[in-house]
Amino acid sequence: MPEWLIERGIGETRYARVDDGEIIEARVELDGQVRAGCILAARLRQAARPVVATAGDTEFLLPRGAPGVTEGATLTIEVTREAIPGAEPWKRPLARVSDEPMGDAPPLEGRPAGRDELGSAGWDDLIEQARSGTVAFAGGELRISPTPAMTLIDVDGYLPPDELAVLGAAEAAKAIRRLDIGGSIGIDLPTAGSKAARQAAAAAIDEHLPQPFERTAVNGFGFVQIVRPRARPSLVELAQDHASFEARALLRRASFDTPGAKCLVAHPAVIAALDTKADWLDALARQVGGAVSLRAVASLPMSGGYAENA
Repeated sequence: MPEWLIERGIGETRYARVDDGEIIEARVELDGQVRAGCILAARLRQAARPVVATAGDTEFLLPRGAPGVTEGATLTIEVTREAIPGAEPWKRPLARVSDEPMGDAPPLEGRPAGRDELGSAGWDDLIEQARSGTVAFAGGELRISPTPAMTLIDVDGYLPPDELAVLGAAEAAKAIRRLDIGGSIGIDLPTAGSKAARQAAAAAIDEHLPQPFERTAVNGFGFVQIVRPRARPSLVELAQDHASFEARALLRRASFDTPGAKCLVAHPAVIAALDTKADWLDALARQVGGAVSLRAVASLPMSGGYAENA
């Protein structure tokens, strides 16, 4: 039976649903992030559109507005979407007015992961898919690109077009689930030569992507659009914040290294991100049982950081 495993890391908590030893679904919760489903006390900062409420230091957009609430008044809000990485103002977290009692979002039920149990199930491969946007499969590959309008998935390969369209649709549906991609999603399949192949591709999406979602038919050019609920950023979107993403990935790798003092060696942008997080470095020092130092190497790629014995 598939089960959720929970790994509480440094700077983030990782969730992976594992079936027969493989990750079929995953999500990452950043420390300090106000989760979707939280109900908070807030103040209406701006009543004109875009309607904005503040809770603590966080601004929330209220797409449905706040009828009957005057600017500056207090109100209760429910977070409907967490912040999405990026500088665009519409990527702020979303909320709606609520009359429910204040409280945290319900936790995801699962069991604590054993030592590097997520790694054994393919977590490092999953993170590589998120950072590269590339998912290989027998006969082709997916290229995943987040855009302001939607997440686009291009399917390419060397199989016959009808066969590749059906297999690519199935692999895209699996990747959407595995990488926690929500919102509007466009899949560009090879142009299938028959209506039967297009219908089979649509059926493959329905088979491998759990509800709830809506989709169009696969059109004659091989394009299909899917809309899923979007309560948090996908792993692909989290990876767009390159320095912080790679800093947390490096901390995870180092936490499973041999005990003792460590020097984290990484690209200067990653080192700069770590240098502002003394609590992260202190947490790693406690885990490895030794002091943690930093060294920047400009020639390393962002994802090429490593830990060496100090």
